[in-house]
Amino acid sequence: MTHGLVALLIVLIVIVGSILTHRCEEFMIGGSLVGAAVLFKGSFLTQWCTMLQETISENVWIVVVCGLFGSLIALLQTAKGNYGFSKLVSKLCNSERKTLLTTFILGILIFVDDYLNVLSIGACMKGVYDKRKIPRETLAFMLDSTGAPVCVLLPFSTWAVFYASLFIDQPSVQAYGFTSGMKAYLSAIPFCFYPIIILLIVFLFCMGIMPKLGGMKKAYKRVEETGKVYSDASRKYNHENRAGYEEDGNIWDFVIPMAVLVAIAIITGDLLLAVVLAIACCMLMYLPRKVIAVNEFFGVIVKGFADMLPTLTLLVLAFLLQKVTEQLNMTDYIIDLAQPLLTGSLFPMITFILVAALCFATGSFWGMSAVVAPIVFPLGAAISANPVLIMAAIISGGAFGSHACFYCDATLLSSNSAGIDNMEHAVSQLPYVMIAAMLSIVGFLICGFIV
Repeated sequence: MTHGLVALLIVLIVIVGSILTHRCEEFMIGGSLVGAAVLFKGSFLTQWCTMLQETISENVWIVVVCGLFGSLIALLQTAKGNYGFSKLVSKLCNSERKTLLTTFILGILIFVDDYLNVLSIGACMKGVYDKRKIPRETLAFMLDSTGAPVCVLLPFSTWAVFYASLFIDQPSVQAYGFTSGMKAYLSAIPFCFYPIIILLIVFLFCMGIMPKLGGMKKAYKRVEETGKVYSDASRKYNHENRAGYEEDGNIWDFVIPMAVLVAIAIITGDLLLAVVLAIACCMLMYLPRKVIAVNEFFGVIVKGFADMLPTLTLLVLAFLLQKVTEQLNMTDYIIDLAQPLLTGSLFPMITFILVAALCFATGSFWGMSAVVAPIVFPLGAAISANPVLIMAAIISGGAFGSHACFYCDATLLSSNSAGIDNMEHAVSQLPYVMIAAMLSIVGFLICGFIV
């Protein structure tokens, strides 16, 4: 058995075990330890600790940004500004359909970054969903489905910048006549089937045309029978006392810091700077008016950061497992398995399946895309596959991984922002994810023969 096969088996066990038990922390720790044992034999525990330290240091930006987002949300809640916003939006969103459509529209408007999209809209809409007795699973599904899928379809996002720079470096893309990475990226957007289809599914869900399936159907039944918008397993994510907040919240205490956050993120492209300045805005607004006491302000910041620790722990464990599987050469192993199936017409479909599987298994979307691109573009050129379809397949595979992988950052942050257990979110959206994936495979298969 090669190391690549061992890595693949570890990932499969982590996925199946997490789904069956709804406990992914233990499986990710166990999987990374087993992988380290295969790699380092007797010194595996020491090496595992070293890899854990490296993982934290390499991803400190994500830890700080997500933690400070938790601080910002805690400040907005303590100032009761988000309840003032929810009160106003509730007047507009006087039905389930209007509430879902508002979330969908906000998800499209805040397109610059998927982190910003998920965390800010969750803070905006959570109270509205509770008032309308819509399951939190629905909010998490809406957040996750309008995060990466929207970002990859609009050429002004962080995803677009990354993929454009990745594609223009490929000789086969240059040979096709593209003079810039963004022109190449724009040509691929009409063939990005997964993000297009999942957004269409979300819209149909908002309109009541797409039925409730699987875990989502169970969530709606729970609300109908018990009135609980989240399950008992998700109670630990919802320990704030909201009594009376809706009556005295000032909407400007919410809108102005959030406007600063979005504006700075768009202007500078620096999400860390944006959230720091949004917190500074809260300080300048709240302290002089004694909305929050001076001796309480920094305590709220620390508490909000701490509230993100369960999510941050899962993120670190996911990145650690990703590092282990990379050193076991799982990606090379899967690509070697796929090579005998390669033909020009089937190649875009196989590329989508390959990238989607790798991103789902590792939780690394940009990383897997960067690893796969230098391999699949030369292979595609050798068998006369269309490079535009190959670009679209890589983008779609990355969007699928970001949306579907239950221990990736987007899924974890969506469930955290909605205030529900991560596995409940992952399982409840799974039927819609699989429908979009199957239709995408069909789309790439057809286009592989006719484009």
